[in-house]
Amino acid sequence: MKILYHHRIASKDGQFVHVEELTNALLEQGHELKFVAPTVNEQSEFGHDGGFVSKLKAALPAFIYELLELTYSLWVFIKLAVAIKQFKPEFIYERYNLYQPAGVWASKLFGIPLILEINAPLVEERSRYSGLSLKRFAKKIENYTWRGADKCLPVTDVLADHVRAAGVPEQNIEVIHNGVRQPFIDEMLATPIQQDKPEIIIGFTGFIHPWHGMDKAIEAIAEHKELPLKLVCIGDGAILPELKQQAADLGIADKVEFKGLVIRDKVLDYVKEFDIALQPDVTAYASPLKMFEYMAVGSLIIAPRTPNIEEILSDDTALFFDKGDASAFKAALTEAITNYQQHQAKRQAVKQSVIDKGFVWHENSKRVVGLGQILIKGTDNVKAQG
Repeated sequence: MKILYHHRIASKDGQFVHVEELTNALLEQGHELKFVAPTVNEQSEFGHDGGFVSKLKAALPAFIYELLELTYSLWVFIKLAVAIKQFKPEFIYERYNLYQPAGVWASKLFGIPLILEINAPLVEERSRYSGLSLKRFAKKIENYTWRGADKCLPVTDVLADHVRAAGVPEQNIEVIHNGVRQPFIDEMLATPIQQDKPEIIIGFTGFIHPWHGMDKAIEAIAEHKELPLKLVCIGDGAILPELKQQAADLGIADKVEFKGLVIRDKVLDYVKEFDIALQPDVTAYASPLKMFEYMAVGSLIIAPRTPNIEEILSDDTALFFDKGDASAFKAALTEAITNYQQHQAKRQAVKQSVIDKGFVWHENSKRVVGLGQILIKGTDNVKAQG
């Protein structure tokens, strides 16, 4: 199929990984894609923050930057219109962003179905974390964009509740979680879980924030120095010097490694070695990319018991703790390291669940194409009746 793919990501981070994995899966299945998107991310290293766009956002008053975002959508609309005229796509696939109704406009003008991938309720998210000046106006644009799409694809059912609250009909909503690339799954399925390794690797990937409670992980390891443990953290964070000092003060500097930012494929090389994987915190509506990688390698996962995580994991596949309770997080990790061998069934089960639940980018791409085909038939029927 011919798919016009639209996104506004200028940073090379987890968002970029999602775009890259899904589009690679579509291309590998023989579909033809044309992109209307920034090009800065293609030339930058993983972890790049968007360069000029990030600096502009920091320099301008919030309301001016937000108006520029909406103005930019006019330019995007022109680019989409040109791409539609030249490429003649069968449907538009868009990654939702705030102040970006251009896809809806193009869809309605040219009579082409729009599938909208939604990864966060951005009005709520930006209001909470980075500030939003024109909140009521932004919410009107968000609702308009969600309701204007032919199909909305939130990444969790928790997020789907936000979409439903905006007035999107249930038949226009399809939850599609994130996933893992097929070759990685194939490699992991061919690799048996090692139960008697000389060293138990406890792993974490992502930016390390103070509220993640990694200090508690270091405490748990220090309290069991007799065990062959090593904590490996992949990613950056302002508190890394404090955590390194804590490990040194507790006499376990040799048991804690901070690898910093590494390239995407190298991250997966490290994850392959994780016997125990940490998900110390999670946004209430998120579908964490790293979670599926932990699952694919058969790690014993320590995760908060939240509705969105329970869409992915269960008591048969993970060890849970109460979100926001650092002591409970430490207790769950302590249980994992002191009774490691007793939880091997969870590791086998979580590895198999990736396949059983279809948490695979190739499966996601097939679902997207299937939805597109249904929408195209519906559009053709409307045209024929007209």
